[in-house]
Amino acid sequence: MGKTIEILTGKAELCRSIMGALPDWFSEPAVIEASAQAIEDLPVFGYVEADVVTALMALKRHPPGAVEIALIATRPEHHGRGAGRHLIDAAERFGHESGARLLTVKTLAPRGLDEPQFEATRRFYDRNGFVRAEVFAKLWHEDHPCLFMVKPLAGVEAGEATL
Repeated sequence: MGKTIEILTGKAELCRSIMGALPDWFSEPAVIEASAQAIEDLPVFGYVEADVVTALMALKRHPPGAVEIALIATRPEHHGRGAGRHLIDAAERFGHESGARLLTVKTLAPRGLDEPQFEATRRFYDRNGFVRAEVFAKLWHEDHPCLFMVKPLAGVEAGEATL
C-alpha cells in the first residue's frame, strides 16, 4: 500500500488515539479531550500508510489571510518518516485554495527546562520554513508560554504585506 493524505472522518477518536500515544507532548487527559472536541468542526487531514492513519492535522481558517495548524500529531513509531512534512505540504495547498497568504502555528515556547521533545517540535517548524514571530507569555497559561510561528505561503511577494 502507498502513502496518502486523506480528509478524515472519525476525527475525535483518531485525535484521542494519536495524542494519547504522545505523553511527552500531551500528558493531560483534559487537553486531549478538548482537542478531540475542538477538531470535530475543522478540516482534518491524515497521513495514511498501509491503511493506518499515522499522523493527523487539523486546520483552522482565519479569514481573510491566514490558515492555522490547530493540531498536528504523529504516532511516535512514525516520527521522522516524513508524515509531518507531507501534512505541511497539504496545509500549504489548503491555504492556497482558501486564498490565504500565511500559514500559522502555535507551539510551546522555550521555558529554560530540559524538554527535548518541544525543541524537536520547534526545529521541525524551523526546517519547514516557519519563522518564530512572537511569544505570548500568558495566552495559554503562565507555565506554558506560546510561541507563535508564521510561514508566508509561496507566491506571496514581500511587498504585498500591509501594516
